[in-house]
Amino acid sequence: MTAHGDYQKIRVSTEGGVATVTLADPATLNAASLEIARELIHAFSSIAAGKVEARAVILTGEGRGFCSGANLSGGGAAGRELDVDGKPDAGSALENTYNPLMTLLRDFPLPIVTAVNGPAAGVGCSIALMGDMIVAAESAYFLQAFRRIGLVPDGGSTYLLPRLIGKARAMEMMLLGDKIPAATALQWGLVNRCVPDEELIGAATAIAQELARGPAALGAIRKLVWDSLDADWTGQLHAERKAQKFAGKTEDFLEGVTAFLQKRAAAFKGR
Repeated sequence: MTAHGDYQKIRVSTEGGVATVTLADPATLNAASLEIARELIHAFSSIAAGKVEARAVILTGEGRGFCSGANLSGGGAAGRELDVDGKPDAGSALENTYNPLMTLLRDFPLPIVTAVNGPAAGVGCSIALMGDMIVAAESAYFLQAFRRIGLVPDGGSTYLLPRLIGKARAMEMMLLGDKIPAATALQWGLVNRCVPDEELIGAATAIAQELARGPAALGAIRKLVWDSLDADWTGQLHAERKAQKFAGKTEDFLEGVTAFLQKRAAAFKGR
């Protein structure tokens, strides 16, 4: 395992084609401070640019929680900037830091596996849901905590949740602010796997390793699916056509067809 970067609130390591990004501020249950958000932007940008070599990414939290949401005592989404009326502008941190992070994760070129240990609250819930594959420990829960402090959901929650679980359940999560246990999240289709706590990292790693052994087309697949949330039928067919043109010119396509004809497992290189 190789460590990367000089970060204060996160850790980045690579092994076997998988980069693991760990939120590492367990004393706050990995609260999404501005510092953590900026370090995540740097880390994921570095991986996307190839400065950290990987073909899939795991995002998880250290200790008892995945992410407890914005760190209110440290500014965070509550915002310390004052608006023209002299009152705090709670949206400024979103515009400057959190929204760019969420867009970076959405547009990321590699598959992302989120391994959700313990609470995923507030913007931490949004970050957890950015996984292409979401693996939750049995003790994990998802919480739209904003109404408890008089704010609105952010981090793309109002976009993601109605599309993932439908309007009724999205409204329930956001208007009532109840904890959604991992088992319920699995039943609702909010996550892909729910596993015993001690199996979380093993299960997430197995999925990430499988993705890291996959073809370059996996990045195109995740983009197609994310883009489909906004696309119409004709536009999506056109997007598939363009993506297929790209995939058909990769070394992995040639290897895949050759392996199929030779009745052997394909050895993809991610290019």
